[in-house]
Amino acid sequence: MPEEDWRQPFIEYLKYDKLPEDKSKSLQIKRRALRFTLINDILYRRSYDQLLLRCLSPEEIQEVMHDVHSGICGAHQSGPKMRLKIKRLGYYWPTMVGDCINYARRCHLCQIHGDFIHQHPNPLHPTVSSWPFEIWGTDVVGPIEPPSSLGHRFILAATDYFSRWAEAIPLREVKTENVIKFFRENILYRFGTPRRIISDNGPAFRSFKVGRFTQHHKIDWRYTSIYNARANGLAEAFNKTLSKLLKKAVSKNKKDWHERLPEML
Repeated sequence: MPEEDWRQPFIEYLKYDKLPEDKSKSLQIKRRALRFTLINDILYRRSYDQLLLRCLSPEEIQEVMHDVHSGICGAHQSGPKMRLKIKRLGYYWPTMVGDCINYARRCHLCQIHGDFIHQHPNPLHPTVSSWPFEIWGTDVVGPIEPPSSLGHRFILAATDYFSRWAEAIPLREVKTENVIKFFRENILYRFGTPRRIISDNGPAFRSFKVGRFTQHHKIDWRYTSIYNARANGLAEAFNKTLSKLLKKAVSKNKKDWHERLPEML
């Protein structure tokens, strides 16, 4: 039995001034129809910022949710984030929130790669940033097995503490030259010189060249204490999220993860 199209009562009212015989339903449609309009026989709903969102049929709803969650640009996001993304794309239906949450919960890959939290809660000691791109946390993901088809085995990532904006690149080796080039081209040239960068004690971060680079640009590079990764919690959390997204998004041969990396940011 085909699913009933929720748009039909509004279309019949706006186009033919036709209402259900039930008084309560007819009043409800009249009241809700104030937010809807017909343009070339296509139903639209006005959002709170007066943008027109195209109303989708049941078949289109399933197609859009699939594309947004696990399609070519899908990042297997949670239900509420799916709903916001669909709304930004210009679509609407009444049960968006519940449908997106249920769709994300039923995703097989999301269930396989979901979190298993075994860590005891600890007091939070947040790093406070006063404005965007002032403080960045950086870390390396890897080695990744199998390596990409181009030989990449690592990911160098940096996350802004204020906006949570993230930048990441694949690397074959984690060298000081790669770290400096990444921060120069992906951070300084695009967002300006940061006041502080936080990283662990990896050799690529503690080299003489990095020290000279930070001194030249007057950057305060801070290092977390050894065996205390939580001191750079934002970078660690992003790395964990990025790893999960890549596991869900890569193809069966798992060697194309470097191509999918920009989609995950």
